[in-house]
Amino acid sequence: MNWILLLEILYALLLLFTCLRIIYDTRGTTKTLAYLLGAVFLPFLGIIIYFSFGINYRKHKMYANKFLLDSKQRKVLEKEIITHSKEVLENGNEPAKSRSELVNLLLKDTASPLTNNNTVKLLLNGENKFPEVLKAIEKAQHHIHIEYYIFRDDKIGNTIEKLLLKKAKEGVKIRFIYDDYGSSEIRKTLSKRLRDAGIEAVPFYKIKLIAFANSLNYRNHRKIIVIDGKIGFVGGINVSDNYVNSTQTTDAVFWRDTHLKLEGPAVTYLQYIFLSDWNSCSNQNLILEKEMYVPFNSFTYTDTKLVQIAASGPDSNSPTILYSILQAIYLAEEEILITTPYFIPGESLLDALNIAAMSGLKVKLLVPYESDTLLVNAASRAYYREILNAGVEVYRYKKGFVHAKTIVTDKKIAIVGTANMDNRSFELNFEVNAIVYDEEIATELTKTFYNDLLDAEQIDKEKWINRPWYIRLGDKIAKLLSPML
Repeated sequence: MNWILLLEILYALLLLFTCLRIIYDTRGTTKTLAYLLGAVFLPFLGIIIYFSFGINYRKHKMYANKFLLDSKQRKVLEKEIITHSKEVLENGNEPAKSRSELVNLLLKDTASPLTNNNTVKLLLNGENKFPEVLKAIEKAQHHIHIEYYIFRDDKIGNTIEKLLLKKAKEGVKIRFIYDDYGSSEIRKTLSKRLRDAGIEAVPFYKIKLIAFANSLNYRNHRKIIVIDGKIGFVGGINVSDNYVNSTQTTDAVFWRDTHLKLEGPAVTYLQYIFLSDWNSCSNQNLILEKEMYVPFNSFTYTDTKLVQIAASGPDSNSPTILYSILQAIYLAEEEILITTPYFIPGESLLDALNIAAMSGLKVKLLVPYESDTLLVNAASRAYYREILNAGVEVYRYKKGFVHAKTIVTDKKIAIVGTANMDNRSFELNFEVNAIVYDEEIATELTKTFYNDLLDAEQIDKEKWINRPWYIRLGDKIAKLLSPML
């Protein structure tokens, strides 16, 4: 037996199987070709990279335990959501009516309702967010649901922990989801203390050696708090002392971030997202009507903010958050203001920004002066030349690290959430954004954006284009890894 020949035949069969799998499963021609070239020209390594990062192992099985509704139940619920949303839109404000295509996109894609009678509060940085969170938790009467990518065993984490223990003793039901990678430091500490006190605390897709690489690839990047089904928090701020500037030492990096506090029927969909995630990672099967459903007309808030939630992840039929952002950009008429810590756009987002700028819209992008990751920083820089040539204004924040993920267009709609402007957020992570159709909130976020520009430096197009060749080459090489960053 010629063992070398046998191994060559086995490798050829493995390579053939891998190539067929890449062609069959991979979404997008560019990514398909990249994985094919890697598999063919990087023996073994290319195959390992694909099976570690390229396959969505969970698309068909991870959400097996989410809310199970028969077709009749689902049709009734979706019909009610659509009917209610159409009524809200018909009687709603101008920002929603002028962006009806965006409303309808989310309705058709994920049955995310357009809700009215919401109160919305913009929270800038951790020092403004956490006092609101603590007050809301203190007032909880029935349940507290918490889901975070990063939850640390530090001062603010311990403060929330102590309050949760107190509320648990009072009989409040508490469910806590943490990402097993982002919150790895609490696996055997804070989460164990919560469980010992009777609080249900579970990791989202626990990291195991067998699926180690892929479990790192798919992360729950959501930051959600739901209290009694009526108060919700969503945005970019994790639970960590890094986000609380008032408690940092003088040499600490200033952390600029944005969050929202929601009160009203918009919280219903945040609740749905949380409980779907809970059923997926807790091996429980909570019943939809019993655990979360609150009729839209049961809320009595006097404010009139219109809110819709966009959520997506590896389990989604489509990249909902990306589609919603593209639609918001295409519907803009005068101005698009984007803040993101990571800017590694795909072709569709890059084209949308270029088209908007070349059509005469004011398009401004705020990013960190230096990212917290060298490779991501270099990959991001590789995209600036093209958008600068199209007329996009790029600003780099110098006061500290800008971690906010926000978009505001025409002072009419404001998007605040967890999704960055990169492939990871659109394709690999579980993310959630809140879309507020309201001139007051959009104007407030616009003022915040321009205030942040006071601590930023605008990139000079000519100087940027004429940077040394070796720096530009390094950026372009980093750009090649964009699909995996």
